[in-house]
Amino acid sequence: MVNQGLLILLNYFYSVRIQVNDLHDFKRKALQWASSFDVFCYLDSNNFTDQYSKFDTLLAIGVKDEITAKTDAAFNELKQFRTKQPDWVTGFFTYDLKNEIEHLESDNPDYLQFPDLYFFVPRYLILIRNNEIEVVSENPEQVIDDIRSQREHTNDTVNDIQLRSRFSKEEYIEMVIKIKEHINRGDIYVTNFCQEFFTENASVDPLGTFLKLNSISPNPFAAFFKLNHKYILSASPERFLAKRGNKLISQPIKGTAKKYDDPRDDKKAKEKLRAHPKELQENVMIVDLVRNDLTKSATQGTVTTEELFGIYSFKQVHQMISTVVCELRDDITSVEAIRNTFPMGSMTGAPKISAMQLMEQYERSKRGVYSGAIGYFSPDGDFDFNVVIRTLLYNATNKYLSFQVGGAITYHAEPENEYEECLLKAQAILEVLGQTRIFPAPLTVTSDPSAKNAE
Repeated sequence: MVNQGLLILLNYFYSVRIQVNDLHDFKRKALQWASSFDVFCYLDSNNFTDQYSKFDTLLAIGVKDEITAKTDAAFNELKQFRTKQPDWVTGFFTYDLKNEIEHLESDNPDYLQFPDLYFFVPRYLILIRNNEIEVVSENPEQVIDDIRSQREHTNDTVNDIQLRSRFSKEEYIEMVIKIKEHINRGDIYVTNFCQEFFTENASVDPLGTFLKLNSISPNPFAAFFKLNHKYILSASPERFLAKRGNKLISQPIKGTAKKYDDPRDDKKAKEKLRAHPKELQENVMIVDLVRNDLTKSATQGTVTTEELFGIYSFKQVHQMISTVVCELRDDITSVEAIRNTFPMGSMTGAPKISAMQLMEQYERSKRGVYSGAIGYFSPDGDFDFNVVIRTLLYNATNKYLSFQVGGAITYHAEPENEYEECLLKAQAILEVLGQTRIFPAPLTVTSDPSAKNAE
């Protein structure tokens, strides 16, 4: 049996490890160098670590091999691709792959046009662990020289834009009231209702915008992905699913509170979050959903909640995070384990299928990459994927810039509070874009989805 370390050596030929005095500067220059390629993936923990952390930063650059798949047999095609390519592979799943897993549809407009699934084997791989940089390629010394020779990136501007929303505040509140009627009838218990903010004819410097976003909102599952002329700029705080050895780990986020500068106010905000009935209710319902999803891949009796209602602090917000784990069955592949839990419970609802069906009717944009997952498979069989939230999406060809924000709607949800929570979650992105006001877009779909529900 060939050992995994040797596999890396055979496929990439050579790797070197170095240490630098200014790691922040090296990462910026490495990203600038990567931006000259058509495809790259950057994953940054921003110095957040937990027992499941495998590295601090990963940068995969250039394409040795790739797979682009449409919703139909995408997971099966990826499984075959992983059999052919067992080394480092990075990429993304879009939310609308749900249509392959269940009998669902996505008919809302899509102006971003990302593929449903995309993964690639990189030509160059850079890993940072504990301030040590490992460069893996045919000529790693040349890669290091090229990175060090980069000049400081200074352009971080977005042109003057007018950010618009698919819902006015009044329309959003009206939709939440209608969704609560479904909850009162027992159609669903909890759902994640999302709205899109967008602008057209946007000229964006993706690198500068990501660097600014990652500085304003440094979160543990940040990602910057370039696929030709399409960009994903993510400040995600949430892990969707990871595999470590034979252990699967899911860490759904449900529950958000504003962070305050005053320590006394901040302490009160955390205490209120920890004791809030609505936040606790939505968190435990999603934990139950995740537990159920994991049973499809788990050795019998191994699904456990490792942590319930943990409060974690980030730069703008406090989040309530739970951790659910299980032991992976021997007959379930990594790709199958992902499929069995996709899309993630925190972005769907319970019952899962009913919630996804309803949100397709009430939402006004195709989610696409938003609510999907970005991450990697590693040569040792592990993987780790985030939840694509707090994320800017940009199509440089048609100059369409977009982000979406979701909120959990339960029986106890207060519609106006839900709207304000959406703006709180969008705070970092709004700051990056220099926006203080959002304009409602002209309505292009029915304003009464409940009419469809009655059919």
